[in-house]
Amino acid sequence: MIAVRILLLLLLMTLGWAQAPEYGHDPVSGTAPSWIVVLGAAQYNGHPSPILKGRLETALRLYRQHRAPGIIVTGGKQPGDRYSEGEVGCRYLKAQGVPPTALRCETESHSTWQNLNNIKDTVGKQNVIVVTDEPHLPRALYLAESLGIKAQGYPVRGTFSSSYYWRESVLGILARFGVVH
Repeated sequence: MIAVRILLLLLLMTLGWAQAPEYGHDPVSGTAPSWIVVLGAAQYNGHPSPILKGRLETALRLYRQHRAPGIIVTGGKQPGDRYSEGEVGCRYLKAQGVPPTALRCETESHSTWQNLNNIKDTVGKQNVIVVTDEPHLPRALYLAESLGIKAQGYPVRGTFSSSYYWRESVLGILARFGVVH
């Protein structure tokens, strides 16, 4: 039974990632990206969680390498939270020296689809770099593409559980079939 589950997981992962938009370090077109987009992750009472901090540090590094002139941080509040992920992320980046004029803070979203949909008008037809965890990136890029956002991805690498890869693979496949956003 365990062998069947492992084979099914490998098949789903292969199907999910084989159809994902490619990601890497080169722009999707000849136009340089205008924004680095940090997808939301948990914050703890006004401080970035380790996952959010990893995404923010990666975006900060790209910004300092002049990969794009601005950063958008996305993410709303969970029930009972005093702070949104977007505002915590923006405050963190300001403390690291990113000028307020180079930041946009999206503070209403509660899902990857909402993260991207809520910034669609801000980014318009410009290219963006989406920063998120490596297992999450194929689904995020698929959703960006489905919303008409020209995106390339930049993965935050780390040690992720097999259940996280499994979850993202399944959600990615379900998103392609229109079952989830």
